Amino acid sequence: MASRLLSPAMRMRAFASPSLRSFHSSPRVLQDDTPLPVRKPVGAFRGGLFGFLLGSTLAGAGVYYYILEEYRVSNELLTEDIYSLQASVQRVHSYVQTLEEQLVESKRK
Repeated sequence: MASRLLSPAMRMRAFASPSLRSFHSSPRVLQDDTPLPVRKPVGAFRGGLFGFLLGSTLAGAGVYYYILEEYRVSNELLTEDIYSLQASVQRVHSYVQTLEEQLVESKRK
């Protein structure tokens, strides 16, 4: 059986008659002459708008985290300066107290 299907005569007969497989359509489909509605090309606009919004969001998030990091660093530096200023004020205060004590002792003598 397989040898009959592969024979040249069977192959010629299968390809020689196109009427065996033809396309048929109903008369109603053939009479449909209404044009398709014209679509406006908005895909590029939507894509551009989406790309712009995505890029703006990512850039904004990057700037936000950059500014947040800069704020943290500057806050740490300011806190360190405040602590050093506080230590300096305490040293000056203790120095002034020792001078006042020496002045009071010198007046008593």
